[in-house]
Amino acid sequence: MSEVQTSNDITISSKAIKEIHKIMEENNFTPDIGLRVGVKGGGCSGLTYSMGFDPEPKEGDTIIKQDDIKLLVDGKSLFYLMGTELDFTNGLNGKGFVFNNPNAKKTCGCGESFGV
Repeated sequence: MSEVQTSNDITISSKAIKEIHKIMEENNFTPDIGLRVGVKGGGCSGLTYSMGFDPEPKEGDTIIKQDDIKLLVDGKSLFYLMGTELDFTNGLNGKGFVFNNPNAKKTCGCGESFGV
């Protein structure tokens, strides 16, 4: 495991941080739990985003800390997510987390999948 904090890593917007805290509080999660973000094959553009809470890092994970949020990212996913901002929106098109990924060369209409 390694801890890395560079400008190329994943960042979290202030709106997303607020929503993550809200979810953690609603579920009585302890502050040391990590938010796992990743990429897996699937979706109409080839790759889909995944996220969920994980009590501890896995072998080979990179740990990215921003404020008091701990992101856990496996090496393969980090390759696709470098430079991505995790944001939260509650606009007219619905509410939820959004991955603003500069590496995505194509996305599907629903925004759930991407290709590089």
